[in-house]
Amino acid sequence: MSVINRRTLMGAALTMGAALSSSVQAKPRIGQPAPKFSLTTFDQKTIRLTDLIGKVVVLNYWAVWCGPCKQELPEIDAYVRRHVGDDLKVFAVTIDDAVSNKDLKPLATTLSFPLARYINGRGYGPIDGAIPSNYVIDRSGVLRYARANAFNYGTFDQLITPLLAEKPVQTPPAV
Repeated sequence: MSVINRRTLMGAALTMGAALSSSVQAKPRIGQPAPKFSLTTFDQKTIRLTDLIGKVVVLNYWAVWCGPCKQELPEIDAYVRRHVGDDLKVFAVTIDDAVSNKDLKPLATTLSFPLARYINGRGYGPIDGAIPSNYVIDRSGVLRYARANAFNYGTFDQLITPLLAEKPVQTPPAV
């Protein structure tokens, strides 16, 4: 093998390795500080993770055509309505680019938590391409849950109620 071919091969291998390691690092990791994000709700409010420290945060990825999502959203809504004032913030992030805000408005007015369309932040989105996908961040800004599955009231309660009972601990912010 010539020196040029070896250098080309080595350069390609290093580039691929760097790309793979950065994509692995970009995924939010349970037990680690959640990567920073910002999102814009349907009513055009910008929300940042840094604004939510001290609250339990749920990012729920869903779509109008997703059967489990349609069952999950009312279950989460019932829990949120029962726990008003408990420092719980849920954001339903739709992945439906083809569905207009006008078409989603009836749902947006029904739910007790805001709809959003996009999140700017490393690693967030449908987990392994599946929806519903949920991320739960505790009061201290640590990612505590990240899975592609639907909640019902009971499973949501089992996860969220203990987190609401915890006191925030100062953690260094993620990069």
